Formats: sequence, C-alpha cells, structure tokens
Amino acid sequence: MASESGKLWGGRFVGTVDPIMEKFNSSITYDQHLWEADVQGSKAYSRGLEKAGLLTKAEMDQILHGLDKVAEEWAQGTFKLNPNDEDIHTANERRLKELIGETAGKLHTGRSRNDQVVTDLRLWMRQNCSTLSALLCELIRTMVDRAEAERDVLFPGYTHLQRAQPIRWSHWILSHAVALTRDSERLLEVRKRINVLPLGSGAIAGNPLGVDRELLRAELDFGAITLNSMDATSERDFVAEFLFWASLCMTHLSRMAEDLILYGTKEFSFVQLSDAYSTGSSLMPQKKNPDSLELIRSKAGRVFGRCAGLLMTLKGLPSTYNKDLQEDKEAVFEVSNTMSAVLQVATGVISTLQIHHENMGRALSPDMLATDLAYYLVRKGMPFRQAHEASGKAVFMAETKGVALNQLSLQELQTISPLFSGDVSHVWDYAHSVEQYKALGGTARSSVDWQIGQLRALLRAHQAKSPPHASPK
Repeated sequence: MASESGKLWGGRFVGTVDPIMEKFNSSITYDQHLWEADVQGSKAYSRGLEKAGLLTKAEMDQILHGLDKVAEEWAQGTFKLNPNDEDIHTANERRLKELIGETAGKLHTGRSRNDQVVTDLRLWMRQNCSTLSALLCELIRTMVDRAEAERDVLFPGYTHLQRAQPIRWSHWILSHAVALTRDSERLLEVRKRINVLPLGSGAIAGNPLGVDRELLRAELDFGAITLNSMDATSERDFVAEFLFWASLCMTHLSRMAEDLILYGTKEFSFVQLSDAYSTGSSLMPQKKNPDSLELIRSKAGRVFGRCAGLLMTLKGLPSTYNKDLQEDKEAVFEVSNTMSAVLQVATGVISTLQIHHENMGRALSPDMLATDLAYYLVRKGMPFRQAHEASGKAVFMAETKGVALNQLSLQELQTISPLFSGDVSHVWDYAHSVEQYKALGGTARSSVDWQIGQLRALLRAHQAKSPPHASPK
C-alpha cells in the first residue's frame, strides 16, 4: 500500500521528491483513460487472491464493493484526484483505502505496477480495436455501396498522374476499399496478439503466492497467458504493431484523400465535396477547400511519427520494465483518437460526395484507347510487341496530323498494317473498351460485380470473426 508520502514505492525513501521531477514522473494526466481497465484488472486479481487463500471471502467482497464505488465515481465524473496520484493505479488504490480502510492494502499482494499497467493497457486496447474495427468496416461498406450504385459511370484511370485507360468509377472506389480490407484483416490479427494476459507476472520473476493465472485469464476473458514473466512486463510488440497498423491504414486513406483532392479541383471537376466536409477562404469568397481530405492526409504524418517514436524508445532498452515504457500510452491514446476521427470523417466524405459524371465522360479521349488498338491487332493474329509498335505509329501519325487518334482514316491505318479493316471503328467505343476487361479483378461490369460480392463476403466474415468482447466479470 502507499507509504505516508502517498507513493506505492515510498518506503525506502526519505524527504520529498523535487516538484519538477514529480510532474515529470507523473502519468495521471493521460493514463486515467485506463480507469475502467484498472478496476477490471483489480477485481479479477482480488478473486485470484481469494482463491489462493490470501484474502478471506469477506475481504474480497469488501474490496469488490469498494472497487465498484471507485468505478461509479469515475463514471459519474466525481472522482477527485490527489496531488500524490502519480498514475491511475496509485489513484484507484488510494481511493479504495479511503473507502474501505486497511483491507485495501492486501489488493497489491504479489502484484507489481509492471504487470498491472500492461494488463490495463491490453484491456483498453482490446476494446478500442473492436471500436476501430467497426468504424473501418462501416467505411468499407459505404464505399462498396457507392461502387454498386455507380457501376456504369466511366472516367479516366491514371498512371504517373497521366491519363491511361478508361475504367469504371466504381473500379477506382473498390481499389481503395480492397486496400482497407487488408487493414481490417490486420487489425483482427493485432487484436489477437493484444488479447494475451500478463497479470500474475509480478515485477520480473513471477508470482510466488499461488495465484492462479488461468483463473485470471478466464475472469478477464483473455485468449491466452504470457509465457515468460520477464518478457510479459516489458514487451510492447502489441503497441508497436497497433501503431504500424494505424500507419499503414493512414497511408491508404491518405492516398485516397489525395486522389479526391485532385479530382475535386477545377482542372478535373470530377467530384465535389459536401459543404459539411469543406471550408471556405478567409480572403477569397469563391474558394471551397477540401479541408477534411487535407487533414486526413496530414494526420498520416502524426501517426507515422508516433510509430517511429515508440520504436526508437524500444530499440535500446535493457531487459524487463524501464520507465521509458511510460511513453507507450500517450502514443496509443493519441493514435486511437486520430484513427477514430479519420475513419468517421472519411465515411462522411464518401457517403456525401457528389460526382460530375458528365465531366468524367468528357475527360475520356481517343488516345486512351491506344492499347485497345494494339489488342485489336492481337486479335487479328499479330504478336503483341508488333501490335504495340503499330499502335504507337498510329498515335504518332495522329499527333503529326494534329487530329484525334480515332480520326485517322482506314486507309491511313492500313499504311501501318493491312490487318486494319472496317471493324476497327468498334475500338473507339469507351463502353466497349471497359467491357473487354472481364478477367477477375478487371474493370468490366461482371468483374466489378464480382469484386463487390467478394468484399461483401469479407465484411460478413469479418463481422463473424469479431463479435463484441464480453465484459470481464
């Protein structure tokens, strides 16, 4: 229990801590987010102590009742922090003693803040992953719904930011949705590795008092138990994985945002953001700025920084717990909040986006069908390398004459290859062009429908694999 100084570790110290050091050492300003997880872990541990014969049934009930009171105060916003509360564990244990007396001092028997804090963080992150997973699935579902509704809209596909080939607008949407499904799968995998119980590991050597870790696991609904007490209190792989997951997910969202920013400019005029996700200029009244998308793009840098920062913290640490690990929580909380906001804003942007399909259609040009012209010759029996060269010559001829590719006469095309005939006119139909790409994954209507079906099946499978976590007992 806390010493007269109010510190859980104060027994061997005399005098007072420097006030600047006191503030520097404290984490209560942010780790109070863990209050509920800390109460859950303490309840489970009290049951473990009772089973081990270290608490009587009456003492356990007294502690459980007191912890319920502590939780009630947090939930109602009436919990009052004390200047000596350096972290959430100190605060909750101090308040428990005020409520039930000296019996509270037995709760920490055999338990260290080293295994306590990592248990709390895993509990919090497990629930948070469920929340983020639901938000990510909602974004993917919104994108798939939009792709299904707008399957027949055609617009230019780009490589190197140059017009490349005609594609379906829905094919573009699905390209980003598919990337996000990988993020959804990764998040489930990260959560599985978060869902491992470290409680009962003590500070470094383990628990010497017969506490049943399997009971603790069941009480807190963890999927497994950590294998080594030294590793259990010091490893933050699960935090690093979560931050990397967020970094990669933000990479995908940032790229989508960049596309939409470009498509929304006057130069493209393919899409228009809803006023709900735009702002104006303080000087230029005509401006409508895509701030929602620009902020998504910029938040990626913040998330990347948190991931890199934690890895730099971890890479030089000696074995087991070091106070450097206190840095993990701020990174997790900040990135979690950022991801929650970004996913919700992105869903709003996609669901309210207005498309200008007439402008998309006008942006299609015959030169984008040069590959189709080569395929035309391939179907006539010409090897592709020769067909590619012949099509390139046709492009050069059109540029030299200052006309569109489809304005070359049949006679002019036949000077390049005698395989050109009257049916070459079918090449210049954009709808015919996209329908050629029927192979699974392509931009033909049948393939887009297949992609939509696959993504809907993935969403159903994801939902089946990730039911809400039962509340710990």
